[in-house]
Amino acid sequence: MGVETLTIIGTGPAGLTAALYAARANLSPLVLAGDLPGGQLTQTTDVENYPGFPDGVLGFDLMEAFRKQAERFGARLRHAVVSGVSFTPGGPQVLRLGDGSTLESRGVIIATGARPRWLGLESEQALRNKGVSSCATCDGAFFRDVPIVVVGGGDTALEEALFLTRFGSKVIVVHRRDQLRASGVMAQRARENPKIEFAWNSVVEEVLDVAQDRVTGVILRHLLSRARSRVECGAVFVAVGHSPNTEVFAGHLAMEGGYIVLPDPGRSYTRVEGVLAAGDCVDHVYRQAITAAGMGCRAAIDAERWLMQRGG
Repeated sequence: MGVETLTIIGTGPAGLTAALYAARANLSPLVLAGDLPGGQLTQTTDVENYPGFPDGVLGFDLMEAFRKQAERFGARLRHAVVSGVSFTPGGPQVLRLGDGSTLESRGVIIATGARPRWLGLESEQALRNKGVSSCATCDGAFFRDVPIVVVGGGDTALEEALFLTRFGSKVIVVHRRDQLRASGVMAQRARENPKIEFAWNSVVEEVLDVAQDRVTGVILRHLLSRARSRVECGAVFVAVGHSPNTEVFAGHLAMEGGYIVLPDPGRSYTRVEGVLAAGDCVDHVYRQAITAAGMGCRAAIDAERWLMQRGG
């Protein structure tokens, strides 16, 4: 195989927007889908804050529209996972894929996004997919008419909690602080929902019951009083943030806290010439679909200009 002109790693809002702009620039980008095609939005409920959808849109449907639009202009999608890289300033860049093959590309845009964080409990791990989940859209309907615990205090946690009120008898939001980190609108919706309760200044110490091979409740520890209490529930949904999917680039790119460092925050270039980055693998502040899409647009334009400077 020859050397690709531009390869985009990731198919979330950043990756597919980059693919759209690069395709319209006649770069015929190759897009590597990774192990979660469509990114995190395919795991979410209604997206209400993406411009152009006054009634909201399902995350999966939104990303399908992104994909179709990019492919319409010539982007090529390949279902592959990058397992290793060899970056050289100016390129070509070498990507090793999960199937054992390699490909070379003059330019690379990294848009690998992020993944949910877990609590790190043995009981949580043991009961994963047996009542412990990070995706209300995927699993919420399995837990009808039972209490449900949601761990977290940000927008994602409250989105999950509000969605889960459709199924659970009640939803208990467990948050380690005494006030929410979520936006005002989301916090108000949650507080006004009669099916949502809050356990403030508390953490989940154990998920019950591994012996029964299903979730029956949680043990909470109050961070101020240190008192422990048991809360009966049929499911636990964890929404405590995300970690960037950048491990494969460790040692090859500058990072802080796992996030790829861009020397000029207004541009998409990494410290390796020919390698650019966009979206949640870079952005630890906003982490929104619209900001990821904007960064993907920026990365494609930066890549096009860089390639032109090097002879088209």
